[in-house]
Amino acid sequence: MMKGQLAGLMKQAQAMQDNLKKAQDELANVEVEGQSGAGLVKVVMTCKNEVRRVTIDPSLLADDKDMLEDMVAAAFNDAARRAEATSAEKMGKLTAGLPLPPGMKFPF
Repeated sequence: MMKGQLAGLMKQAQAMQDNLKKAQDELANVEVEGQSGAGLVKVVMTCKNEVRRVTIDPSLLADDKDMLEDMVAAAFNDAARRAEATSAEKMGKLTAGLPLPPGMKFPF
């Protein structure tokens, strides 16, 4: 491989790394909402799994504590799945064509 080709590959790798870093930074600000109980419990979190807000409908506050705890957990899990899907979609666009092993998540 010639020096010019190697320099070109290094430049491409640096550009990809910069693009991945930018995408990760953007994902830290993208919010998704998970719900349970037909929207009675909502969890808003970033695609970096930082919980920003938990909303509980007042009608649930007088109900069974165990049920409410289950609904909060379900809403959190729903938000986490949505965050993962959003992250995978965004990062997948950047890593399309890379020979990554099946199931490998990017960034590592």
